[in-house]
Order: sequence, then C-alpha cells, then structure tokens
Amino acid sequence: MYAVRQHVFGSPETLVYEEVDPPSPGPGEVRIAVTAAGVHLMDTVLRAGREMGMALPALPMTPGREAAGIVDAVGEGVDAGRLGTRVVAYLGHERNGGYATHAVARADALHRIPDGVDDDAAVAMIGTGRTAVGVLEQAALTAEDVVLVTAAGGGMGTLLVQGARRAGARVVGLAGGRHKTGAVLEQGADGAVDYTLAGWERRLGEALRGGPSTVVLDGVGGRLGRGAAESLGAGGRHLYYGWASDEGHFTTFTEAELVAYGITSRLVVGPSLFALPGGIRRLEETALAWAAEGRFRPVVHSFPLSRAAEAHLALETRGTLGKVVLRPEPDSRK
Repeated sequence: MYAVRQHVFGSPETLVYEEVDPPSPGPGEVRIAVTAAGVHLMDTVLRAGREMGMALPALPMTPGREAAGIVDAVGEGVDAGRLGTRVVAYLGHERNGGYATHAVARADALHRIPDGVDDDAAVAMIGTGRTAVGVLEQAALTAEDVVLVTAAGGGMGTLLVQGARRAGARVVGLAGGRHKTGAVLEQGADGAVDYTLAGWERRLGEALRGGPSTVVLDGVGGRLGRGAAESLGAGGRHLYYGWASDEGHFTTFTEAELVAYGITSRLVVGPSLFALPGGIRRLEETALAWAAEGRFRPVVHSFPLSRAAEAHLALETRGTLGKVVLRPEPDSRK
C-alpha cells in the first residue's frame, strides 16, 4: 500500500509519499480501504513541529485523523458483518494514519455513511462538520441575528454560513479573494467582504448596512478577528473557535474591554464542545444526518494522496476553498 510519511518536522516537503506495509487491525479495530482522507489546519501545525495545545506525534508517522472508505479487514472481537461496509471515522486525537490507502480505526468510532452522501462529504462531516454543529448549537442563532463569519470560504466557514442562513439570520462572510467571496455568496450569505483589500472595514460596514453585527463566529483570530469582533453592537456575542491568522492565536478580550463594549466572548471548541449533550459522537451523527438531508452541503477542495505536501502548502497559504480532502489513486491500494 501507499502512505504519506513524515520522518522529520518542518515544511510541507517533509511529507513523503512512500510504499509501506499495510497495517493490521488489532482487537476491537477495523481496517479501512481509504477513499477520502480529511486534512485539517492542525495537521499542518503538527507537521511543522508546533504543539498548539496538542502533543507532537512520535516520528516517523503517517498524518491524518479523518478517513472514509470501505472496511476490508476486522480485528478480534469485531463482527465480520462489517466487512464491505462504507464507513467514516475520526481516528482520534492520539491516533493518526489517515493519509494512506489503508488506515486502522477503532470499531466503536465508525459511522456508516448515509445513502446519498459521498465519501468526500462524509469525511468533511466527521471532524469539521461535527465542530460546525457544535458551534451552531452554542450560538443559538435566530432570525433576529446579524451574523459575521470569518474565514467564510473555509471548510468550517462555508458550513457556518449555511447553518446561519437556515436559522433565518442575515449573514455576512469575510474571505480572502474574489473567488472566495463569490463562493461565500453561493453558500447563501447576504454579503461577502474581501479582507485582503485595503479599506475592508468600510466595506464590512456597508455589507452590514451601517448597523452592528449581533454575532461573530471567528475562526481566524489575530488582528483580523479583532477587527471582525469590533463590528459587534452592545449585547453582541463573540464566539471563537480558530486561529487561522498569521499571528496564530485566538482573538480575546480583557474583562474590562468586554464591559466597555457590552459584549460577551467565549471559546466554543475544546471543553465546551465536548460538554454538549450526547458528546462528540452525537455531533458526528448529527453532521452526517444534516449532510444526508441537504442541510449541510460541504464544499470540498481535493488533491491526490500523493500530493499531500501540495495540499498542506495550499492550505497554509490560503489557496484552498472549503474542506481539503486527499483521495488515494485507484491503483495505489494494492
């Protein structure tokens, strides 16, 4: 089989496409013949050797924590009836191996892929989709809200735009470049602003029709996230979940600033996400169900598995639209 291997931390070029022995599932595990593997921004952070709240993996290793495909082997204690099933799984924070033609997952982490949901969409739902569901649940949006979504052209951002519109809110997205702002509008946003252009703050004011936002869903952080949050009026809610900016940190406020601005601000991933009723598995089930119902329509930017280094570079330089997915070449699964 083939896998993307990393032997040292560093630039995207440290990801090497190699032929390796296929893994064998242990007790309570299955092996998946991978058809789609999810790429996450955290993958690029760990590849570079930065912890950012997660321990660095031991090297050499195969990255990737999201995989969809067909069960082609089962370990001890696993029902053989699972063989041949289309599944998707989040492999786990401590487990990797998704960037490969075959990956091992815990049997209790599997979800059957619903009819009508393709493998790319399924792998987009198992990590990014579940987080989007959790963020939307905590945001509790209504038709009275004016929502500003940062990184609105990304995998999370496109789903949040869709979810906010379904709640009846008026939605404005911040994205980098004409191509992305156009895509944000296609997802149902009422307005889209290109933050790479000078004077974007004025354009944001125009998109908000001269009034404040009531909710900011911030996956960017840094100065851009701060600028977005400053669009909030009194009583506004700032919900942050990411740090995709070059500064690499969340947008946060001091208690004095929150009082002065009359807003609230809270982190909606990590402990707050895990504490939602039903836990992470319920969020995964909901995301997959929403995809099957058409409530979520994930935008996917795919690359061949052998070009994982290119995918990482494109993601880091904001050259992707939607969720980044790696697809193994058909003749590489032997």
